[in-house]
Amino acid sequence: MTTTFATCDFCDTHKGSTDDTFRVLPPVFHDYGQRRKFHGQVVTVKCFEDNTHVKALLESPGDGRVLVVDGGGSLRRALVGGNIGAAAAKNGWAGVVVDGCVRDAAELAVCDVGIRALALIPLPTERRNEGQRDVAVKVQGVWVRPGDWLYADEDGIVVSAQALT
Repeated sequence: MTTTFATCDFCDTHKGSTDDTFRVLPPVFHDYGQRRKFHGQVVTVKCFEDNTHVKALLESPGDGRVLVVDGGGSLRRALVGGNIGAAAAKNGWAGVVVDGCVRDAAELAVCDVGIRALALIPLPTERRNEGQRDVAVKVQGVWVRPGDWLYADEDGIVVSAQALT
């Protein structure tokens, strides 16, 4: 996986963009996975305090993609933990961005995958098989669509309708 990009450079190039093809996520996400820098094509899940679809996707082949989870910004339940993080790494996901919480910080820190989330909480979800896959999601006020490209590094997270070089 090539990581020779910089979100700052992308922002310099696209700072005048007004057509919504280039977006920047707010600086509210913390880094929990081993990979500090990652990118890939986006797959989405929209769920609230139920990680059924998150678990199923990350236990399937990732092919270098990034899962973006619209967890409604909930700070009450963790949508990704150590076992799911390990599955994501094993299955070739480049990263996971969770608009919500994760847990098992020490376990996530050794997973060879990028993991960004709002915060940590030890409480797991209850699986009720609720939520939606492959739908446009609004993450901290920014639209992210299936098929978009997400790039994350030490400076932040950007999303583009096309792959960036």
